[in-house]
Amino acid sequence: MALLYGAPLSVGRIERHGRMIVLHGLPKWAFKRGGVCIGRVYLTDTNVSPHVLRHELKHVRQWERYGMLFPFLYFLAGSDPLKNRFEIEAGLADGNYVRASGGRRKAR
Repeated sequence: MALLYGAPLSVGRIERHGRMIVLHGLPKWAFKRGGVCIGRVYLTDTNVSPHVLRHELKHVRQWERYGMLFPFLYFLAGSDPLKNRFEIEAGLADGNYVRASGGRRKAR
């Protein structure tokens, strides 16, 4: 599903990182923040640092664990990444939500 959505919009590379497929070069209106993980597919423009990819791979595992229930559970967890249990589990520093030293970053 995410490939059908993202591939036509992607003007960058499509590559594999372990179990995750990364689509680069999507327009910013195609996702919130720095990118979005849908199933095994990570859609983004250029947000592909090793830390971010590690964060998104944890979201892939969450999708595997909860299946199609995951978007609903994520929504219920709230939009504040500092309080959203799925973002916390994926790693706030890796996701660029906080600095490695503990300070909060501007929402992406």
